[in-house]
Amino acid sequence: MNASPVRAWLGLLVVLGPVLLVAMDGSVLFLAMPAITGALSPSADQTLWILDSYGFAVGSLLIAFGTIGDRYGRKRLLLIGAAMFGLGSVGAAFATSPESLIAFRVLMGVAGATLLPSALAVLGTLFTDPRRRAQAIGIFAATFAAGFAIGPIVAGQLLSRFWWGSVLLINVPVVLLFLMFAPILLEEVRATVSARIDVASVATSAAGLLLAMYAVKHTAAEGISPSATGAGLVGAVLLGWFGRRQGRITNPLIDFALFRNRVFTVAIVTGFLPLAAWSATAYLGGIYLQSVLDRTVTDAALLAVPGAVVLTVTAVVTPAIAARIGRSAALVTAHFTIVAGLLLLLPTGTTAGAGWYIAATAVAGIGYGISFSVVADIAVAAVPPERAGSAAALAETGNELGNALGIALFGSLAALVFRIGGPDLAPTLGATLDLPGLFPAAAADARSAFVDGLHVVAAAAAVLHALLGLVALRVLRSRPVDVEVAQPAPAGL
Repeated sequence: MNASPVRAWLGLLVVLGPVLLVAMDGSVLFLAMPAITGALSPSADQTLWILDSYGFAVGSLLIAFGTIGDRYGRKRLLLIGAAMFGLGSVGAAFATSPESLIAFRVLMGVAGATLLPSALAVLGTLFTDPRRRAQAIGIFAATFAAGFAIGPIVAGQLLSRFWWGSVLLINVPVVLLFLMFAPILLEEVRATVSARIDVASVATSAAGLLLAMYAVKHTAAEGISPSATGAGLVGAVLLGWFGRRQGRITNPLIDFALFRNRVFTVAIVTGFLPLAAWSATAYLGGIYLQSVLDRTVTDAALLAVPGAVVLTVTAVVTPAIAARIGRSAALVTAHFTIVAGLLLLLPTGTTAGAGWYIAATAVAGIGYGISFSVVADIAVAAVPPERAGSAAALAETGNELGNALGIALFGSLAALVFRIGGPDLAPTLGATLDLPGLFPAAAADARSAFVDGLHVVAAAAAVLHALLGLVALRVLRSRPVDVEVAQPAPAGL
């Protein structure tokens, strides 16, 4: 039975609550890390795990939970996931050690992986008219992009008044409202024929990523060691076995055959890289403003507002712009705009740079907003209609893994630069500045080393975006994807 127009829009409003939370919690701790460091004293690699264990859990389980929802029901999975998300938020807010905070963040990530694909799927029962469904999906995408952008801003406002756990407790009221109204406004969605879940693929992909990221983080923070090397090798073997297995089983977790299409591959990598660059620079930027420029957390949050506004507005207006200039041109524009924004971070220094930070986030925000809006559309348009669901799921997975691996890889690169160029008194800038009796010269060296790390990350991300922009220009020019196609059903329908 189709939902009435009023009920459909109310249902969308209810669904947007957890969508906003899942996106916000990918970035809400960026400004909170100095406070968390002071309260829990995490090591350098624990700091990175606190930030990206959430995104890793979401990204590695997104497709698996899409299949589970097909079999057992999307509405049921939404309710279970929302309840888990609320419980994980409470546990994380009151965590008393880095290990417990990481564990609760993982629980929140597992819950987040249940919410995103199911939230998209239930839109199909709420909006059966293709035009209204396209509008709803556009609002969904804009909300998700806005969540990433406003997470640090919301955190800054809360941190100026409350303790660091408050940035996680704000999830609870939204979860409770969702659990109250979702059973009334949403209908169950279940596939007629559901594929089996390959448990071995889920386990090996998650374990392989976990071990590989541990190796990168540990090596960057503390240097090469037998444990990190061993973990990296085992992780690589598991990921290699996972890739081979996907080509042999009937219902693969990831359909790697889709990557034979060059346009699809460019779209998926574009979904990954901008989120990787954005998450890493937002995290490092929050530390830069507070620990290098000595800005208050409120000031840091306000300085992030222009970039967040630009990103959100761009995500909303991009579909209309892409309709005029073409999706291919929009995607290429996204890469080179991000390059320009990242390069604006290079003039930042240890005594001044807030203006450069605002300019950088505003310019790059245009590119981020474009990429968030057109990637899934291009990926789906590049493949046959019967594979649209798999394409959409992979596009969303690329976004989530970009958020997690961006901090893991770029954050580790910054940690490596700090370890090499810093005063070698503590593994992080926050821990160094908190040392009792720290000489001013050592504090200055630590701040300088951190800024060097920020510059190296910005330059590396800019180079990668420039290269991918050139590849996109060549591939999309030879195989344009600007022919209008019908709005595909969300993954899982």
